[in-house]
Amino acid sequence: MHTLSEENYLKAIYNLDKQGLTKITPTAISESLGNNPASVVDMLKKLVEKELLQYEKSKGVKLTHTGQNVAISIVRKHRLWEAFLLEKLGYGWDEVHDIAEQLEHVYHPELADRLDKYLGFPQYDPHGDPIPKANGESAVSYKTLLAEIDENKKCRVVAVKDTSTPFLQYLRKLNIGIGTSISVIEKIPFDGSLTISINNELQQTVSRLFADNLLVEE
Repeated sequence: MHTLSEENYLKAIYNLDKQGLTKITPTAISESLGNNPASVVDMLKKLVEKELLQYEKSKGVKLTHTGQNVAISIVRKHRLWEAFLLEKLGYGWDEVHDIAEQLEHVYHPELADRLDKYLGFPQYDPHGDPIPKANGESAVSYKTLLAEIDENKKCRVVAVKDTSTPFLQYLRKLNIGIGTSISVIEKIPFDGSLTISINNELQQTVSRLFADNLLVEE
């Protein structure tokens, strides 16, 4: 068994790797977890001793095979719990993350498999993140940002990068969720903001920060 803190570190490193970082540094981990850089280095040393990761200053951090399996297990449970909380218990997509942060550390060898089967083997969680299978395989991760869509083009929301409560609540206020149709009407060069049409009805001007945190497909 691993401590809650160790599991959070392994999950953070896994997620940073999935973001495509060529080098995962203690600074990146510190920013991801909101922890002091010195405490991050101390934890990395412990995880190296437990053979859960490899760390060289010049190459950065990399999960070992064992560390990867632990991280996949945590991420899988987290995203399955998010799906369960939304679909079966009626929580909003802005509420499920914090609850799943606690439930992901519940350990039983069959728990994730049973939850997966009960939910009908979902491929994505409520925020559009792929749910890993027990062997580590998962559906495609979406990469295209709303900010990258050209004017007069239409797209569909498939995921969110920012899963913070304020952002998700703002999306809900605009009636934007997974599957929502968005048309880019105008891109404003001055500040990178966009005028968009939501479901061919509401027109709204959104910031570049907003557009950089919404993942879409044309």
